[in-house]
Amino acid sequence: MEETTTSTTTVQSESRMLNGVEKDCPSSTDPPLTRKESLKVQKQNYRQEKKRAAKELSSALKDPSVVIMANWLKIRGYLKSWTKLWCALKPGVLLIYKTPSADHWVGTILLSACKLIERPSKKDGFCFKLYHPLDKSIWAVKGPKGENVGSITQPLPSNYLIFRAASESDGRCWMDALEIALSCSSLYKLTAKAGKEGDISMSSESSHLLHLLQTSPLTETELLQLKEAALLGNHHMEQDAFSDKSERETHDDWDTTTNENGGRLTEESDVEPSDEMPPGPRATTYVEQSSEEMAEAGEASQVETVSHENKGLIWGLLKQLRAEMDLSKVVLPTFILEPRSFLDKLSDYYYHADLLSQASLEESAYGRIKQVLRWYLSGFYKKPKGLKKPYNPILGETFRCCWLHPQTDSCTFYIAEQVSHHPPISAFYVCNRKDGFCISGSILAKSRFYGNSLSAILDGKARLLFLSRDEEYIITMPYAHCKGILYGTMTLELGGKITIECEKTKCLAELEFKLKPFLGGSASVNLICGKILVGDELMATVDGHWDSEVFLHEKRSGQQETLWNPTPEVRSRRLKRQVVQLDQQGEFESERLWQHVTRAIMEQDQQQATKEKFILEDAQRKEVRERGDKLWIPQLFQQDPVTSEWTYKHLDIRPWDADTCLVQFEKDGVIQTHERSQRRANGVSYHHSWTSPHKVNGKHRKTSSQPSTCSQNTESSSTPEPTHESSDNEDFSNQCARCNKEKKDLALIEANIMSMQRTLKDIQRNVGALSRQMSHQRAANDSTSLTARHCLTLCILLVSQLLLNYVFT
Repeated sequence: MEETTTSTTTVQSESRMLNGVEKDCPSSTDPPLTRKESLKVQKQNYRQEKKRAAKELSSALKDPSVVIMANWLKIRGYLKSWTKLWCALKPGVLLIYKTPSADHWVGTILLSACKLIERPSKKDGFCFKLYHPLDKSIWAVKGPKGENVGSITQPLPSNYLIFRAASESDGRCWMDALEIALSCSSLYKLTAKAGKEGDISMSSESSHLLHLLQTSPLTETELLQLKEAALLGNHHMEQDAFSDKSERETHDDWDTTTNENGGRLTEESDVEPSDEMPPGPRATTYVEQSSEEMAEAGEASQVETVSHENKGLIWGLLKQLRAEMDLSKVVLPTFILEPRSFLDKLSDYYYHADLLSQASLEESAYGRIKQVLRWYLSGFYKKPKGLKKPYNPILGETFRCCWLHPQTDSCTFYIAEQVSHHPPISAFYVCNRKDGFCISGSILAKSRFYGNSLSAILDGKARLLFLSRDEEYIITMPYAHCKGILYGTMTLELGGKITIECEKTKCLAELEFKLKPFLGGSASVNLICGKILVGDELMATVDGHWDSEVFLHEKRSGQQETLWNPTPEVRSRRLKRQVVQLDQQGEFESERLWQHVTRAIMEQDQQQATKEKFILEDAQRKEVRERGDKLWIPQLFQQDPVTSEWTYKHLDIRPWDADTCLVQFEKDGVIQTHERSQRRANGVSYHHSWTSPHKVNGKHRKTSSQPSTCSQNTESSSTPEPTHESSDNEDFSNQCARCNKEKKDLALIEANIMSMQRTLKDIQRNVGALSRQMSHQRAANDSTSLTARHCLTLCILLVSQLLLNYVFT
């Protein structure tokens, strides 16, 4: 009996090693498994292996003791400028942070997809490059703590990164450590055993390994020793430091040099052929917005109880008003003001601009308008606490901000300007060329007083354009309605009907924002309903609450889905807005212009806020008097003389070309694209961006750092040249002349094509407007003639009735 038990235990305990993990396998004495049972065992092992790998990687990322090396490195961005970032090397990954505290995660590089190479450089320090051999992305989608959005930095390439260490010894140390992380996947197991013990101190063996990393390149024997030690899991690695004091001094000098250049170090001679790009532009520096006010969903956040003191101010204000009066010229008290400009408030619609990035990729027209409607609804749940109205912008006031898209490595820019004061018109432009969309529009803000209520009407349209599809969606806005001014509770609601219409695809979305009825309860607050049509076919209906959950009912399938729901998880994934620091803003930028009013409101000093607001308004009135009849010319927008719509002066609606376009950036309110400076065709170089060549020492020279074939000269040669080489130089000069002529011809052709395209679009827009006008006029004429016919018939009947009455009486 004992022998039988022993043999059974031996059979059941037989195992094999799979990727370094013990897996139970059947003994040869067991009966053979069926195909179904064998597949079940394989699937079970497959799931266990996946869980094990994910658990080991997660534990290695989260354990602060598992660090092969960590230190400051310079990283070069798209615009050839360098940023100092904290790099922490762990098994299989390289984590990049803004600070050593690891609070501001920038990105994670997956080393399993990378190759490592030393990169020569004429500058101080040591350069090396991590790259994907097939030009694929080397970045992980999420951070070590599940972050979806990294901290703001300059744009970094997606398929490679170039690093610079302070000295050659530090660079060699990083190269050796990266080679270990690239080749030794078993380092994932560091926390599997070390996590059971709370001691994070270094053993003598781990100190020896760290010493190897800090001093010299590893030999094959030492690398083998390191791998064996990693398999045993008996060591921990700490953050790397500089090897000696002299290297620290070198590092300090290196930082000082960088800071003297404004924190940006460029290298003109370190451009590889594969990284060929023009000199980097000076873009606006954005920082992440520090704070943001957001109220909860429901009626409670839209109700405000007015104090007795403020009620007196309201009564004094109401004495100056009459029914249906326009309030644009009325000076409102500061206690009802939201401490930001109306130009700022219009940007609330773009915290989920990534939904538009997804919409541009949708294949079906119905899928696109459904995604556009989802984005439209995402702009309403962000609202202030209580009943608040933003500042009326000053004429010439501007506002700019942007949102980074970590999924697509792109950026959405927002530019707005107050182009007219009476009537108050705000123009805005939103652009993300890489993700294929832009939005332009203008809003005329009107206010109407109705006794116990008033309405703020946003009269205007926004035009959403998908660049690669040439589809334009025309979008309107609801109005804001405030009631309970004289009696009752002051409550703010949205009302009216809006449309989202695409003429090209014949798609139409209609929404109605419903006001709370007189006898309605809390469930009837913020209600919306609507429908989506493609042509004349009803595709879906929409209902719900605009500040919470909205449902979509498919007519074909009869299924119901959640179109939009701003859950806490969705709110946490919203894009982080980047703004310009106050000291770098212009005099007429919103935050700087209203800073004193905002400070007083935040400190609840209404008298000071009123005083500062009066100073701005008085300065504006004085400027109007001094300008007289002279026409105001906006800085960033211009008015179409035919349609009277305001458009962005620097509009660029070309589809994104990944071969030539590098990065989109903004400077002084101008959104532009940084492109590669050269293309090669038939062995001849020419300038791509059609800019005029720079002058160097009285001679023209191309902007590229790489000399082209037709710009070479032989000034450095001091000996006479043979006759045949002089003929070659003549050929080169002739070729250069041909290049210049071709360049001018191509530039002229491109300019003519763009002008023709703009003219064609203007003609189409004007023809559409005229046709709509004619149809409205025809309908009006028909209704007028119909009414006249009815009146004539009625008169005849009346006369007949009078005659009959006269005859029979």
